[in-house]
Amino acid sequence: MKKKRITWVDVTKGFLMILVVIGHYPGELDFPLAKYIYWFHMPAFFILSGLFFKPVLDKKDIKPTIYKRFMQLIVPYLFFLVSITLVRYGMEIVSGNRDLAWYLNDLWTLAIGGRFIRGAYGVFWFVTTLFFTYLFFIWLTTYFNRMKQFITLAIFYVIAHLESIIAMHIIGGKPSEAAQSIPMIWNIDVALMAIVYFAIGYYFKELWMDIPKRWMYTALGVGATAVLFDGLNIIDYRLSMKFLRYDHFVLDLIIPLSFTVVLVGCFQFITARLSLNWLRKIEKHSLSIMYLHIFADIILNDYFTYGLIGYTAIGIFIPIIVSLLIKNVLPNGKILLGGFSPKKEKTPIPT
Repeated sequence: MKKKRITWVDVTKGFLMILVVIGHYPGELDFPLAKYIYWFHMPAFFILSGLFFKPVLDKKDIKPTIYKRFMQLIVPYLFFLVSITLVRYGMEIVSGNRDLAWYLNDLWTLAIGGRFIRGAYGVFWFVTTLFFTYLFFIWLTTYFNRMKQFITLAIFYVIAHLESIIAMHIIGGKPSEAAQSIPMIWNIDVALMAIVYFAIGYYFKELWMDIPKRWMYTALGVGATAVLFDGLNIIDYRLSMKFLRYDHFVLDLIIPLSFTVVLVGCFQFITARLSLNWLRKIEKHSLSIMYLHIFADIILNDYFTYGLIGYTAIGIFIPIIVSLLIKNVLPNGKILLGGFSPKKEKTPIPT
């Protein structure tokens, strides 16, 4: 039997995907919108992912569970990585680039992935980080009791901040350059921070499913205060998980959580009264939007001039069209879009 989806979750994810697109707008805005988006949008994705995590109750199910996540996350990752790269290399060859060393260096960078690949691959780090977050959390919940889980998560959180201190304050320079000075394939180290947000979604599932009003009001007050203090230059808070930028040991929990509580609470309230199917449709194609919105702009910005609204529209609708084509034209298109579902063995009917 097909599981019934929770409307507010799909709507929230759809809205967050729009924020992902807006957050990569290359133009200048009068209002620091991207800065505030980065305060919470990636942590929110990890929180919502943790919400639906199911512990492995039997150790023999670990391998099938990992295989399922690999098919749902890494197979689409490799598909879009290869597809975009082939188009890029075709454009390079047409433009006259015959430098073999350039291609070899680029392939090596793509293999490392994570924070080391930028441009068209700007959001690819999230998927590999999410995959390893799942692996770490499976290990954590399978082999440790609840107290040891909390202690381990606290250690991970501390290590993540120590790594950030090394990158930002000891190595120095721009956040992206500082983070790239710490070698790590596929941004596995970012999972140390991501797993904390993931765990908050998992352990507090009942509260997330129905945000109490007092949480909403408190979170709204905290979020509004943070924005006000930032506007008055009392604080200069920034968060960039991709580049290991964790600015404050306490605020890195309080601010993302406050914004996520407000966002989830608002959509729980709204979806109880309105369907917002358009956001659900965006969420349905979120994988393609995530992988292709930057690349769509790279291809089109030489031919068209557009602002934030045009950029957002292109970053959403073109990937949706591509997603429909992949699903309906390519063999196993559904799997390439993360729609893998393991076949369940049929229980024989007693005679």
